[in-house]
Amino acid sequence: MIHDFEPLLHPVKIDDLRPTQMTVGYREVERKRREWRERVDRDGPDYLGRHMIPAVIGPKGRAWIIDNHHLARALHDEGVKDVLIRIVADLSHVKDRLFKTFLDNRNWLHPYDADGRIQPSKAIPRHIGKLKDDPYRSLAGELRRAGGYAKSEVPYTEFLWADYLRHQIPRATLEEDFEGAVEKALKLARKPPCGYLPGWAGPHD
Repeated sequence: MIHDFEPLLHPVKIDDLRPTQMTVGYREVERKRREWRERVDRDGPDYLGRHMIPAVIGPKGRAWIIDNHHLARALHDEGVKDVLIRIVADLSHVKDRLFKTFLDNRNWLHPYDADGRIQPSKAIPRHIGKLKDDPYRSLAGELRRAGGYAKSEVPYTEFLWADYLRHQIPRATLEEDFEGAVEKALKLARKPPCGYLPGWAGPHD
């Protein structure tokens, strides 16, 4: 059942959160770790309060997070034990197979591996700490911050851009010269072939 829930104000253990995707960009995670370290002594609790993680309650009462995987992974790696979640749906009464189907139909499931290949939903890790690195997701995040495309409400926008860039920029280039890869991505992002991607900010006729 979907409701406009009030935020869940008591903490939830990060170790109990279930991911709905297989990968994150480790560069993105590291950037969020630095941000947390800069804030933790000054306003750590307020920061967590402003960044509640949206979640769907699934079978056995488990919280499946549907966004902010990078933040959750960063906080986990920094040793944070508890976070605040915002429940967007309570499906605790739904059986596992139907629950996964519902998540998929709402575009709340992203079972794609670090090479952009779709996998069975059971391949999604059961713990935030097990998320793998997709360096193209880091490239897509940096591209957006550099103005390559606009923030969009379309789910998994950054992964859509990541998958496009995966076929345009060799992985060796990405690993050896990340800044150079960002510059190349900026040039690509303004060209018409990217026009189908959410947030495209290229020239319009």
